[in-house]
Amino acid sequence: MEITKDTYVSDLLEEYGEIADVMELFGVKRVGRYSLRKLLTKALTVEWAARIHRVPLDDFLEILRKAVATKEQQPKRNE
Repeated sequence: MEITKDTYVSDLLEEYGEIADVMELFGVKRVGRYSLRKLLTKALTVEWAARIHRVPLDDFLEILRKAVATKEQQPKRNE
């Protein structure tokens, strides 16, 4: 999946699972409670998430790509 400014956060979470823990390592904090985050991510694009977290878009895209790469490198639980 290519991550762009127009990618929905919900699509990222659906594709890669819960990457919020990894994103926190890069300085991106969680928003509210889980139920609120789940609702917000359906309408939230990467570009708007960057604005909300006051992170420059290019930096935020890099954070997401690193988070996804880290997630992909982790062994799957059923292996």
